[in-house]
Amino acid sequence: MSTYQIDEVAKLCGLTKRTIRYYEEIGLLSPPERTNGGFRKYSAKHLERLHQIINAREVLGISLKEIQEFIAIREEINNQMTDLKQTVDTDIKHQKLLRFKEVLDKQRMMIDRKMKKISEIKEDTDQYYIRICEAIKNMKRSKMKWNQILFSQHLIQ
Repeated sequence: MSTYQIDEVAKLCGLTKRTIRYYEEIGLLSPPERTNGGFRKYSAKHLERLHQIINAREVLGISLKEIQEFIAIREEINNQMTDLKQTVDTDIKHQKLLRFKEVLDKQRMMIDRKMKKISEIKEDTDQYYIRICEAIKNMKRSKMKWNQILFSQHLIQ
């Protein structure tokens, strides 16, 4: 199994070493094993987790607290999937499916809230864009009229 030092992880993920350590401190990233000299040894799982954090932060535009909640829900989903596969009794399986649905509902609600915010920002941006395009179009018309006036005056003189 490959391991990575913090410098390598920082380069691979586009994060600073300080950010990686901070994510460990607040529990977003599990502490890695250490060498005898005390250096961190990150695994592929750590890299995968960091990419999940980066995606949640950049794509969903969510805070670190929300990332913690998002990742906790993801872990719960993975755990429930494993547990569900091992359950044979249909009544128990049904109850687990209902709990699983609740977890997914939480995550969907979080994503829906973010998408609504993103949609509002896009609508605002679209309105500005339309206004700017109209202003540019009006300026072109005004410039054309001004040039026509100048050109026609030049011909008269």
